[in-house]
Amino acid sequence: MSDAIARLTAALADRYRIERELGQGGMATVYLAHDLKHDRKVAIKVLRPELAAVIGAERFLREIKTIATLQHPHILGLIDSGEVNGTAYYVMPFVEGESLRDRLNREKQLPIADAVRLATEVAAALDYAHRHGVVHRDIKPENVMLHDGSALVADFGIALAVSHAGGGSRMTETGMSLGTPHYMSPEQAMGEREITARSDVYALGAMTYEMLVGEPPFTGPTAQAIVAKVMTAEPAGLTAQRRSIPALVEDAVLTALQKLPADRFATAAEFSAALVTPLNATRRASAVGTARLGPRRFRWLPAAMVGAVAFGVGVLAASLVWRPSAPRFPPVVLRYAMTLPESTSLVDRTGNALAYAPDGSVFAYTSRLGLMLRAADRLDAVPVAGARRGVNPFFSPDGRWLGYLDGARVLKVPLAGGAPVTICDSCTGYAFSWGSDDTVRYHTAPAAEPNSRVLMAVSARGGAPHEIARPDKGSTEAFRGPMLVPGTRTVLFSLFAGSGSRLAALNLDTHAITRFDQPGFSPQWVAAGFVTLGSSDGTLIALPFDAKRGRPNGPPVTITRDVSQPDAFVSRAAVSASGAVVYPQAGGNDPRRLVLVGRSGSAAPIPGEGRVFTSPRFSPDGRRVALGITDGTGAKDVWVLDVAQRTWSRITTNGISNRPVWTPDGRRLVYSSNDDLWWIAADGSGRPESLLVANGNRFAGTVTPDGRALVFQESASDRNGIRSMVFDSAPASRSVIPGTFGESAPALSPDGKWLAYQSDETGEMEVYVRPYPGPGARASVSLHGGTEPAWAHSGRELFFRAGDSLMAAAVAGSPAFEVTGRRLLFTGSFVTGDIYREYDMAPDDQHFVMVTGGAGRSTLIGLQHAFDRLTPAR
Repeated sequence: MSDAIARLTAALADRYRIERELGQGGMATVYLAHDLKHDRKVAIKVLRPELAAVIGAERFLREIKTIATLQHPHILGLIDSGEVNGTAYYVMPFVEGESLRDRLNREKQLPIADAVRLATEVAAALDYAHRHGVVHRDIKPENVMLHDGSALVADFGIALAVSHAGGGSRMTETGMSLGTPHYMSPEQAMGEREITARSDVYALGAMTYEMLVGEPPFTGPTAQAIVAKVMTAEPAGLTAQRRSIPALVEDAVLTALQKLPADRFATAAEFSAALVTPLNATRRASAVGTARLGPRRFRWLPAAMVGAVAFGVGVLAASLVWRPSAPRFPPVVLRYAMTLPESTSLVDRTGNALAYAPDGSVFAYTSRLGLMLRAADRLDAVPVAGARRGVNPFFSPDGRWLGYLDGARVLKVPLAGGAPVTICDSCTGYAFSWGSDDTVRYHTAPAAEPNSRVLMAVSARGGAPHEIARPDKGSTEAFRGPMLVPGTRTVLFSLFAGSGSRLAALNLDTHAITRFDQPGFSPQWVAAGFVTLGSSDGTLIALPFDAKRGRPNGPPVTITRDVSQPDAFVSRAAVSASGAVVYPQAGGNDPRRLVLVGRSGSAAPIPGEGRVFTSPRFSPDGRRVALGITDGTGAKDVWVLDVAQRTWSRITTNGISNRPVWTPDGRRLVYSSNDDLWWIAADGSGRPESLLVANGNRFAGTVTPDGRALVFQESASDRNGIRSMVFDSAPASRSVIPGTFGESAPALSPDGKWLAYQSDETGEMEVYVRPYPGPGARASVSLHGGTEPAWAHSGRELFFRAGDSLMAAAVAGSPAFEVTGRRLLFTGSFVTGDIYREYDMAPDDQHFVMVTGGAGRSTLIGLQHAFDRLTPAR
């Protein structure tokens, strides 16, 4: 053991056990050690003695405190520091794996997808650090560790600490440099005192260049030769060396390598977005001087010789004269329509119906067939493996995972392929978001306060959820839609009170809540420095927001005014961090029409004004129809139509009620209100009465023929599937069919002996029948897909949907249930349901009440470049 290691071992014996030397870098020697207190491996880096002597250990340790505050998934954090025998040391976690340099030495060129992914991960770390005032100054493959394939940036800001501590001006005394020639920006090579974030962008561009083609953009036999090329030469085009590199990737990398800082991306986040978003790359293409893009836009002309800088050796440099280029124009805002097949059209459900990946490369949405993904470079959508029952999609910050809700479980599935992974077994909630701190946040209704909403959080790695904020006791407020501002400890959310909502912020460190005057809900972050907010009238705004100070810093700007907004709680627009927007257009679902359809498919409109109708149900005598109506503000209520008199009666007035079913005597309506079960007199007299109020979602299915009990479907943390409840003993309920395979849409036969329902236990939704209340074996009714079962009043037929078709199965119920035949009644473009029936049959079994319209669910509007012309206030 050398004297140096022996002294180090003795000095740190009470905290660390030094095991061996790992290597020597430009500024430090690295040792593998065991952290005795926390029983873990760590890497201890000890400043080289000659460097410590120049700058002073105490000064270095003072400067390094800023770096210790950096906490990011792609930053190898600083966990300790100190002084030993006059020199400084700092401690970082030991990463099992290799460095990016090790991988490049082995493979030389990386697969394009890996290179882009690693570049975006490093960019995320840089963007976070830059927003906290730290510039790395020494980005290179040696400082990027690979842990399970993901990038961890090491030595963050160490060069900055050395510079601030006084080492930068005296590096010639040590023979060492701040920065590495192959990745050093021109301004850093020229020895400029003020180095900005754009210098790191240059270094990341150079490192990405090497990952793609096998060597840095500039090479040479000596440091002087390399710096001379950095100052005067143009990098060779990437596609000329590797034809499979996408043009957008080449454009992004060469933009990052521009000589003048002003011509590079302003932030690492912009570079990351340009690597994966063609439209962002196009915005920058005019700024790239490459052989592939035609004549170079500028030339560097040497005007003077300057002395040695940065390396302590003679370097040829130049004062540079800029020849102006042609003017650049901001991109045109693009707005376009995307038509979805009816079979996989958007299904509007409570919570997030749409989600955009942070880089704008793909969006997810909830369809009748489960979660779907549509990539920016594809014309079709594809189903998400294992997410047939998934709703409320949300992406991980790096875009590699898609999270979603399945009943009471929250899962995540890798987009590159693989089985879903459970995050939480009991996280029933809404508006999920995955923060840069690897935490998933959402809101839910507490069982004791069903009309309130509290903010919850759970680790994306899995675990139990915990509450992070709730309204004051006795308050009428509700908290919804939490979202972490990337790289901060600020959670933005919507604070609902009375009939409106406004933006609020939660400080995770102090738990203080700041209420802003800005109306809106569903905050989403745009890396350009904006928070988007929706409103009940379908407007989407961009609010300039100072992430560092945690507050708005400018007036809002309207992005669009035509978002379909069926409720006033969650915006239906999905916004990526890169600024891409997708939403269902207002007007597509309104108006809808009620129609009477005969068994042959002949349809006659029911006279009356078109509205957003849902879930019509005939009264037992067939003279009235109960249904849900959503108004222009997103409020939902139960109404009753007198078919003969053509008059309407509003039954509920709270704006959160829908999906009614009749009791057999026609005197009461059971309905869902705020996803709980209530009932009320069918003529609107009297007050609503609660049947079952608890955490989770419930929808009434059918009342038993004797009028004593209700069969309903439920999704909750401890109860799922189809359940029943006796009215006299409410709110007690019991399980009828566990929700193992998305069992839903329960319907009882007229004699109450058989229960029809839908389930996807085969991988496709089908209709089944079981004895009620059980036990007994189930029988298949549909053959090649079926949903929304409904019994004929005669009990001899069972109707169900098969895509756009309405089918009739002839059945016998005695002595055992049997399907004796199946036939197509008619096909038509009527509104369909996913977990709830959207039609009903008249008592004569000859006519059906159905809803037509709503075709807008098959058309989504995309928006690009809406933020490129906006400049957030500073």
